[in-house]
Amino acid sequence: MNRINKLFNDRAKKDLLSVYFCAGYPTLNSTVEIITELERQGIDMIEVGIPFSDPMADGPVIQNAATQALRNGMTLRLLFQQLRDVRHHIHLPLVLMGYLNPIMQYGFENFCRSCVECGIDGVIIPDLPYRDYMEHYRIISERYNIKVIMLITPETSEERIRLIDEHTDGFIYMVSSAATTGTQKDFNKEKLDYFQRTQSMNLQNPRMIGFGISNKQTFQSACKYAAGAIIGSKFVTLLGEEGNPEKAVSKLLEALKE
Repeated sequence: MNRINKLFNDRAKKDLLSVYFCAGYPTLNSTVEIITELERQGIDMIEVGIPFSDPMADGPVIQNAATQALRNGMTLRLLFQQLRDVRHHIHLPLVLMGYLNPIMQYGFENFCRSCVECGIDGVIIPDLPYRDYMEHYRIISERYNIKVIMLITPETSEERIRLIDEHTDGFIYMVSSAATTGTQKDFNKEKLDYFQRTQSMNLQNPRMIGFGISNKQTFQSACKYAAGAIIGSKFVTLLGEEGNPEKAVSKLLEALKE
């Protein structure tokens, strides 16, 4: 069974925390060190970002991290080299998150093959349209047992959400708003209504809420309406400030308790 499915099938697990960071940031060779520290401190799932020059869904924090990672020399090919032996000591689910352009340049089937060789469990491609996924990419990803995680937003229709739920597997990434990534103190009524509305649909796939999770209040709100939360910008900021994965993870966990 894919590690993503195992995580969500574990009934003892609740209030799941998935953490995003950008490969190649803050330093070119920090990827495996960051993954190792996240698992050591009890994070449930990790999203490793593939840096791209035009990350349209990301706010300034992640954009800046991606720019620095590219300047450091990070590429998709190098990332796969860095992750080649990661499964010797890492056991939690690993998801790659990146935009379509560099993945297409690499070749989608080659990409899936490299994911399997490194023990990657799933991918999130924000600019991959659902129809294109169904017509061109689903058959390949399923051949390699790589879960393609689709995103939904407050603007996504109920019909589209149900189609995504029916034809994907792993989890559904609930974007908290139509804006770019970033942090916020709490969720307004409109966003909470969206969470509640989606929860009431009784979807077969678990949901994780991302964009804007940065403190105890937003984390608890996300966990109330979904299996857990995804944190990116807050952790990337801490990595830049601390320059030390152990301190950055510890400060993130402290922020979720305060």
